[in-house]
Amino acid sequence: MHQLELRYAGIRKRAPVAERALVGSLAEIGQQLPVIVVGEAERFILIDGYKRVRALKRLARDTVRASGWQVPEVEALLLERRMRCASEDAFDQAWLLAELRHRFGLSLEELARRFERTKSWVSRRLALIEVLPTTIQDSVRAGTLAAHAAMKYLVPLARANAQAATQLATAITPLKPTSREIGTLYAGWQSGTERTRELILTSPQVYLQAQATQEPAAPSATQRWLNDLGTLGGIARRARRPLEQGLLQQLLQVERTEVEQVVARSKADVESLFSRFDREAGDAG
Repeated sequence: MHQLELRYAGIRKRAPVAERALVGSLAEIGQQLPVIVVGEAERFILIDGYKRVRALKRLARDTVRASGWQVPEVEALLLERRMRCASEDAFDQAWLLAELRHRFGLSLEELARRFERTKSWVSRRLALIEVLPTTIQDSVRAGTLAAHAAMKYLVPLARANAQAATQLATAITPLKPTSREIGTLYAGWQSGTERTRELILTSPQVYLQAQATQEPAAPSATQRWLNDLGTLGGIARRARRPLEQGLLQQLLQVERTEVEQVVARSKADVESLFSRFDREAGDAG
């Protein structure tokens, strides 16, 4: 254990319940999977396996089985993250992006390329580390605040008023709110009076209960149309990725013919939509 350098321990998210279960499993059947390290001689940087190392220490073990990757540290971090499932937590993604940017000097463009994402995707996650106050980061890391909710609601508030973001996070963290509840509280904070904000800070649960009793307003025709456009854009971006990965080159001729027919119909529908928009937008009435 003393040979491990736990360089990234402070920025990994904790999961107390899962770690307690892991301690029990290790005590019963021992370590089954090696941790991942890079380095040589007497010092090894731990890349993956922080939960296992903490659990083994709680069991008073002084050794850990490890697999050494013969690659540079930056490549090990990227490879380990690519091996994880795509649904991993946004905060875990954020700490890695921040390390790669600040310790290894990778630009936003390079990060977007290496993760096969957009610069906007990278920027939103970096904001969890670079914009949110430390106290809010600690809550996200501890699992009492959802990372996606913090990214969607608390980051914009922190950009405008870091103190307000900290106050709001401090008030709602004990509730362990869902993302929907955080969105409701954030909307109330943004649009409410000073009295409303005081209620949210002192009794967030009361505010949520009051909002739950109100009849939700039906979305307007404009909002429904904007929602449809957002869905259309999301589907287009998702459908583009297989093309970027060489899908057409893998198709049989009969499949390619079918794809081309569907693409032609979809293209006509989309062009008709935006042609109508251009015509209506230019109409005086």
